[in-house]
Amino acid sequence: MPAEGAPGERADGGRAHGRRADGAGAAGENGWTAEGDVVARVLGQWRQVLPDLDTEPIGVIGRLTRCAALLRQSSDAPLAREGFSRPEFDILSALRREDRDLTPGRLARETYASGTAVTKRVRTLEERGLVERRPDARDRRVAHLSLTERGRELVDRILPEQVAFERSLLAGLGEEERDGLARTLGELLRLLESREEAGSRR
Repeated sequence: MPAEGAPGERADGGRAHGRRADGAGAAGENGWTAEGDVVARVLGQWRQVLPDLDTEPIGVIGRLTRCAALLRQSSDAPLAREGFSRPEFDILSALRREDRDLTPGRLARETYASGTAVTKRVRTLEERGLVERRPDARDRRVAHLSLTERGRELVDRILPEQVAFERSLLAGLGEEERDGLARTLGELLRLLESREEAGSRR
């Protein structure tokens, strides 16, 4: 399945050249160009179609969306080789790092997933013998989830491999670039989280 791109990207995905239709590099106001960046091509197309539209947000959100899609599709990742999706491994990781029983609701908050999605993933992990549940002693409608010994061993084995794989994906960036990117993404994440929290209080 093709990776998702920026708004307005053609379904054929075409090759990304990062150039405008007139042959000039796709550049922002600071002169930055992105050769081979599919989002730069999309921005160039929008400039041709709607020249008065400020498409700056697409430069950020479109690239985040594209990167996330490509990372999800990394078939050579240790998780994929082991037959796990990232959301499933997020469940296992949350249980491992918390190192205690968690309710499905708490897992949903820890993994930024809906309750329905968590229920489905937990059921799959239970069937694989990696997660077990026990009913609450006072309210049997409440379940407490934990890793089995097999689940704990699996996380401890796969996580170092996955981290090494992700480090290799960032190898083309220098240390300062990685640190700066992490800080910028952290600031964006805090903004989005505060927006979500404000919305939930309404």
